[in-house]
Amino acid sequence: MLTTVKKTKLIEKHRVHDTDTGSSDVQIGLLCAQIERLADHLKKYRKDNHSRRGLLKMVAKRKSLLEYLAKGDPKKLLELQRHFGIKK
Repeated sequence: MLTTVKKTKLIEKHRVHDTDTGSSDVQIGLLCAQIERLADHLKKYRKDNHSRRGLLKMVAKRKSLLEYLAKGDPKKLLELQRHFGIKK
């Protein structure tokens, strides 16, 4: 889980307007942070298969959001990929 402070900072950084909390940009940012945290956990605890399944679900969700963003705003997609270091 992300702390409330980290989550708030990510939302403020990627939001489209002042009250935005659920746009695809924000969701991708939150998923990237959670994926990064969980990947670090799995490096330490290699046999934690329950967490590995959750990680795979998050990666799939992020992929679908990136595909959605590619259809609507390819420039924003490239910006997010560069910012988070996501490979295509």
